[in-house]
Amino acid sequence: MDEAFRTIEPQKIEGNAFEMIADGWMLVTAGTPASWNTMTASWGAMGELWKKKVCFAFVRPQRHTRSFMESSQRFTLSFFDEKYRPALEFCGSHSGRDVDKAAETGLLPFEPMTGAVSFEQASLVIVARKIYTHDLDPSRFLEAGIQDCYPLFDYHRMYIGEVEKVLTR
Repeated sequence: MDEAFRTIEPQKIEGNAFEMIADGWMLVTAGTPASWNTMTASWGAMGELWKKKVCFAFVRPQRHTRSFMESSQRFTLSFFDEKYRPALEFCGSHSGRDVDKAAETGLLPFEPMTGAVSFEQASLVIVARKIYTHDLDPSRFLEAGIQDCYPLFDYHRMYIGEVEKVLTR
């Protein structure tokens, strides 16, 4: 791991979560250093639930990362400076089934905690332990426009993770 990282408490994360996730994007990564996958996401959340600091990640069923999220106890959310936007664009538009995302982007995977993978170039890494999953149910949508996000009826699975570690630069 790059020595430039330091561990902070979740409530000390700097920045606006809305901007960080929706505008800045993040990589959602699951697996182990021997076998992992990552995907770009612009949907997610951070906050307090069940007296725990938590983060939320959402993964569609066809994403290669989904099987890694299912088989892993932990996942990471990794945030990057704007200069890494092309790498995030690549990771969001190519499947790990077909390409080696690290080799193609130059991102350097590392293990911030046993059973978790992130990237040395990240400016912020959140390591979370899965504590709940839930498949979004379209019968529960209260606004008709939400369904428009699902023209293929490929509803996300929500993963809630208890934040175990936060690394920042």
